[in-house]
Amino acid sequence: MTSAVGGWQDTELRGFREAQRLGYECAEAVAARLRPGVTEREAARMQREWLRERGVRDWFHLPFAWFGDRTAFVGFRVPLQFFPTNRRLEPGMPFILDLAPVFKGYPADVGYAGCLGPDALHERLLTDLREHRELILREVRERRSLREIYADVDRLMARQGYANRHRAYPFGVIAHRVDRVRERRWSPRLFGFGTQSLKGLASDAVRGHREGWSPLWSPHRFSDHPPRPGLWAVEPHLGFRGTGVKFEELLVVTDSRDPEESAFWLDDDLPHVRRWNEEVS
Repeated sequence: MTSAVGGWQDTELRGFREAQRLGYECAEAVAARLRPGVTEREAARMQREWLRERGVRDWFHLPFAWFGDRTAFVGFRVPLQFFPTNRRLEPGMPFILDLAPVFKGYPADVGYAGCLGPDALHERLLTDLREHRELILREVRERRSLREIYADVDRLMARQGYANRHRAYPFGVIAHRVDRVRERRWSPRLFGFGTQSLKGLASDAVRGHREGWSPLWSPHRFSDHPPRPGLWAVEPHLGFRGTGVKFEELLVVTDSRDPEESAFWLDDDLPHVRRWNEEVS
């Protein structure tokens, strides 16, 4: 007998959680292998190979890797600049790994920030991300509009002295909805994105347009509505003088009237959460 949390079956949440944990395991494994001279393209390939060896055949999007000031999207003007380059990793350089595998029909979208060697600024940015995770969950439970929450994240970043770098993503999104896809041995891709996941997002966009909501969480008017039940891949991204950090993980939103069941992070056993817990213990 399966139980439900806020309308979600345990089996469904386990599937998404397993996919997300696999993504973070990949990010940690690849981060541990990064050395001076490795390029972004090589780091992205390392992620693809690690996941394929573990059964991943489909993607929400193929892995990205950003090194140095590219972690803060310095000079990014067009979407092609997000794709991995021949930028080489150097000692003391920050990096971000961003990967979105589909595992057993369950997609995840993971962001992992690291640095090749100790760096006080990078550590501070990582620590300051915690307040954003807490703010987002609190205000989603309050059923504030996505647009208002986005503005509050902006204001928090400004108080911390940072720049909002998720605004550089297409449509300036801080999050997007994800949903199950049909499990296949192989799925075609379009510009690095899995066509099954793109079709699902497009279908949500059409339906949402009719019903007054959007699957994209942005600063624009189309996101001026309360959080829609579903799973949201959320990625607040801080930037400061050529250094960028972020996390990306799944937030579960339900239609429950119970505050704790109305919204919750899918998994609290993730690298950035463990790091924060170690800081206060």
